[in-house]
Amino acid sequence: EQFTLNFTITNLRFTTDLGTPNSPKFSSTERIMQHYIDPLLRKSSIGPYFTGCKVVGFRSGRNRHHTGVDAVCSYKNNISLARFDREKVYRELSSMTNGVTKLGHYSLEQNSLYVNG
Repeated sequence: EQFTLNFTITNLRFTTDLGTPNSPKFSSTERIMQHYIDPLLRKSSIGPYFTGCKVVGFRSGRNRHHTGVDAVCSYKNNISLARFDREKVYRELSSMTNGVTKLGHYSLEQNSLYVNG
């Protein structure tokens, strides 16, 4: 099963090479984002079933200094996981990112986190 995860970073300037899949800038930033995202989800309620995220795109935020991040995340569908609760996962991620303000050394746009299951 998959769900999408979207958020906006306010201290990562969007550039065209960041928006180009397989460019060196895209690839290195993708690895960094996965380094921060995967551990959060592993600590969440879906942690035992979480299999990883794949950053699928970066986009320009509200201004050129902000970068939106789009990821597709996967988990094993398991009978003991009653159902994917996107609101619960959202609340957990919100808490783990200081109210959607910090992801590692990145600052987040507070109202930008979106989990779609």
